[in-house]
Amino acid sequence: MADQNNPQIVNRDIGIEMRESFMDYAMSIIVSRALPDVRDGLKPVHRRILYAMSELGMSPDKPYKKSARIVGEVIGKYHPHGDSAVYETMVRMAQDFSLRYMMVDGHGNFGSIDGDMAAAMRYTEARLSKIAMEMLRDLNKETVDFMPNYDGEENEPAVLPARFPNLLVNGVGGIAVGMATNIPPHNLGEVIDGVQAMIQNPDITSMELMDYIQGPDFPTAGYILGRSGIRQAYQTGRGSVTMRAKTNIEEIGNKARIIVEELPYQVNKARLVEKIAELVRDKRIEGITDLRDESDRNGMRIVIELRRDVNPNVVLNNLFKHTAMQSTFGINMLAIVNKEPKILTLRDVLYHYLQHQIEVIRRRTEFDLKKAEARAHILEGLRIALDNLDEVIALIRSSPTTETARDGLMERFSLSYEQAQAILDMRLQRLTGLEREKIENEYNELLQKIQEYREILANEQLVLNIISEELSELRERFADERRTEITVGEESILDEDLIPREDVVITITHTGYIKRLPVTTYRNQKRGGRGVVGMDTKTEDFVEHLFVTNSHHHLLFFTDKGKVYRIKAYEIPDLSRTARGTPIINLIQIEQGESVNAVIPVEEFEDGKYLFFATRQGLVKKTPLDDYVNIRKGGLIAINLREDDTLIEVKLTDGEQEMVIGTANGMSIRFPESDVRSMGRSATGVKGITLDEEDTVIGMDVVDKELDILIVTTRGYGKRTPASEYRVQSRGGKGIKTINITEKNGPVVGLKVVKAEEDLMIITASGTLIRTSMEGISTMGRNTQGVKLINIREEDAVATVCRVNKNEESEELMDELLENEEGTQDSVGDSSADSSEEQQ
Repeated sequence: MADQNNPQIVNRDIGIEMRESFMDYAMSIIVSRALPDVRDGLKPVHRRILYAMSELGMSPDKPYKKSARIVGEVIGKYHPHGDSAVYETMVRMAQDFSLRYMMVDGHGNFGSIDGDMAAAMRYTEARLSKIAMEMLRDLNKETVDFMPNYDGEENEPAVLPARFPNLLVNGVGGIAVGMATNIPPHNLGEVIDGVQAMIQNPDITSMELMDYIQGPDFPTAGYILGRSGIRQAYQTGRGSVTMRAKTNIEEIGNKARIIVEELPYQVNKARLVEKIAELVRDKRIEGITDLRDESDRNGMRIVIELRRDVNPNVVLNNLFKHTAMQSTFGINMLAIVNKEPKILTLRDVLYHYLQHQIEVIRRRTEFDLKKAEARAHILEGLRIALDNLDEVIALIRSSPTTETARDGLMERFSLSYEQAQAILDMRLQRLTGLEREKIENEYNELLQKIQEYREILANEQLVLNIISEELSELRERFADERRTEITVGEESILDEDLIPREDVVITITHTGYIKRLPVTTYRNQKRGGRGVVGMDTKTEDFVEHLFVTNSHHHLLFFTDKGKVYRIKAYEIPDLSRTARGTPIINLIQIEQGESVNAVIPVEEFEDGKYLFFATRQGLVKKTPLDDYVNIRKGGLIAINLREDDTLIEVKLTDGEQEMVIGTANGMSIRFPESDVRSMGRSATGVKGITLDEEDTVIGMDVVDKELDILIVTTRGYGKRTPASEYRVQSRGGKGIKTINITEKNGPVVGLKVVKAEEDLMIITASGTLIRTSMEGISTMGRNTQGVKLINIREEDAVATVCRVNKNEESEELMDELLENEEGTQDSVGDSSADSSEEQQ
């Protein structure tokens, strides 16, 4: 609303004014400065630099000219912004580590990959590169629209003809208001192949285009890890790719060193070297003794010297994890389409480029047609004049002025103004026979060209054929080999890559606490005495599973509910000796009330290996190990249990073993594993032993004919019996007696196949542990009561038993676990107590 006192002043709500003004400003930034046009892949400043250099005649075959002159031309005629911004843009167009195919041929110091600035514009010189000329080709044939410059005194192209898909070939990055673009560079040959494929099949999809365009091809080479990010970006317009430096490990004597030969795109080499030095200084990366940058004009070479006792692969993966030697390039394919910003898929980019080329070829053909028709029109007049030469000469000689002669020719021979003028301008030498023949030949050629041009304009397929031919010619001239290698599979650094392969001790308590310790933790302790606290368990808890494995091995956790979970050993927290551990429920998603009954370390899921299951109700099942390769985070059904049944034991076998099963009431059965056919994961299994009422299976093991079968009862009694006394039966029977059960020794709690060289670890429900030599346990027949292995309080009972290898490593380990808590020592029984109580 206008002010009554001053009609030139308009009253307006400030909120509306701010909103509309900001939107106008934002769109101006988006369209006119920050984002590229999908057709030529250039921002306005890039386009203006190339056009200004073209207008200055700075083609590749001409001498270099001062950069200051170019910058002055650009800001004076086309780009009303700072000279430093224009110069920095031009510098980047001349850097072989910034653009995949340089647009500017620079002469002088144009910066380095170390982040060094280019010399001042008054010192450097430049000219257009050969491939840049293809961006400008046919510009003078009205192939694109021109628009007034900022002051209206000059005209500039709204877009360049761009005879190759520059948006993909060189990529672009830019930040506008509320949006940004980041398109990586690609290989020219691959992109042209993609356009050719779209010409052949207009309905081709982005995924099908990936058969031709593998992915980004960075000027600094390096690696791209995996293709999932590429696929996502090509299909949706957004995605990210992981780039990694190209490295080699050189062995020099007994030492190794890492050589960095190529870097991820846009990584500053000098800053990278500084970062590595900082990590070494802060001791975040161990084992690096020297760091040198030996790069020269022949290529990049960063040398990282290593200590002789370190694993170079571990150091290298730490460098990938903590430095820019591995970086992520976030792809956002945003460009201007019909004056609007749009997110584009790979197919969209090539489609809009192809439509632009169709228009360029059409407009060029129309231009050539008009020119040919104009020339043919002139030649038609000349032919008329030559056919009536004497009369034409007489008319001209009798005319007092040029205008009279022109009008006379137009009237006498029905000529146009241009034809009559051409006759008047004709030199006498054109009257010779040879020249007359040239005119005739030229006219006939023009008629043929005019026919071709008209056919092209009438048939789009001919236009596409021309585009295809010219792209093939460009590919022949400028395409080169791919620099960036795309690796299949590995898409990120796994934690295991950063962890050395070493033997570790895994302990799991009865209530579900787990921890990992390097074996060296125990090797470094002195033997004898009271030892050290091995695990600070709760009073009612005790260590139920204890084994040595490799930090990179898989651990399969089988629960009483028949499910299996898998993690790598390195994923278990590495805790102190006295720490209780981490609840297993924090590592695997077991359900409430579910407990781990078996843990199988697996190095590889190889063919010919089986998992053999036994349940408390006497069922058994055999399933190939490789059925458990793909285990979801939430676990997998390992065996389909019947109601009220639980899984008690799982063993890793080769399919040709013999199995022995023991029950709480002292029965056992030995049968060949081949009696159980291989079944799927979800199978319930078959009967392994027929149980009496209220009897249950307490253990299962793999039989070794040369070894003994150990039986331990709840009241601390036990014995060894040679495996040969257990005859082989068919599965499913009632079995034979393995121990004489009485009120004195109690039900059976453990069955193990053992050898004399091992030790036995007995763990009671109250947490008392005792270690005894297997040789000290009497060997006797099956139908005996056994001897006392440990003194048990009335309210206590043996909970579980486990075998321990009798070697320095395991002895030190178990010595340290003997005392869990202060005061526990007093409750440890004597392994030789009542050894004379052998009962027949």
